Amino acid sequence: MTESGEPRPAGGEPIRVLIVDDHELIRRSLALALAAEPDIEVVGEASDGQEAVELADRLMPDVALMDVRMPRQDGIEAAKGIKASVPSTRIIMLTVSDEEEDLFEAIKAGATGYLLKDVQINDVPAAVRGVHEGQSLINPAMAAKLISEFANMSRKESERPPQLPVPRLTEREMEVLRLVAKGMNNREIAKQLFISENTVKNHVRNILDKLQLHSRMEAVVYAVRERMLEIT
Repeated sequence: MTESGEPRPAGGEPIRVLIVDDHELIRRSLALALAAEPDIEVVGEASDGQEAVELADRLMPDVALMDVRMPRQDGIEAAKGIKASVPSTRIIMLTVSDEEEDLFEAIKAGATGYLLKDVQINDVPAAVRGVHEGQSLINPAMAAKLISEFANMSRKESERPPQLPVPRLTEREMEVLRLVAKGMNNREIAKQLFISENTVKNHVRNILDKLQLHSRMEAVVYAVRERMLEIT
């Protein structure tokens, strides 16, 4: 922590953020809110998806805050381009609604967070930090919609032959994954399982390592698709 009580940048390096929205007022509001944080640096702004992909390739941001609906190239296609060019970038999709189709496509495109535009502007820095630390920014209601959609897909694909052997997770790792699927964050999971947050982080890291994935929601999607999790 700094003397003012604000979080200190990990390792002295601030979180580099790219803001992408076709509305200048929204970009400015987000930039002002984030620039006030000592551990966050706004490295660029883009007004459409095509510009976002070009900037991300050049600036290599840690986190991209990106609108879903934009001209020239929408946020879904831009997310795919950014993840292909800079896989380490965490993407938070910004939207005015929680339409299931947008949520589903955003996660498939590589987004690790989904933020409604009616969110309090003061909550955005915490969202950026959470996603940068590896958490999935999806509330329980959104998570339920997402998992339901993938469960339906899983049932439709029930006749397909198995691909590669599914990695085995420990009983505790499966417990953690089930709670992640419910939209819980590390603190909530720790409280539910009577373990520390660091232990939860270790379990999540082990899960991602075993499944060779990059985010919590990717792990949930994989587990549903491979029928490791039973979602009703």
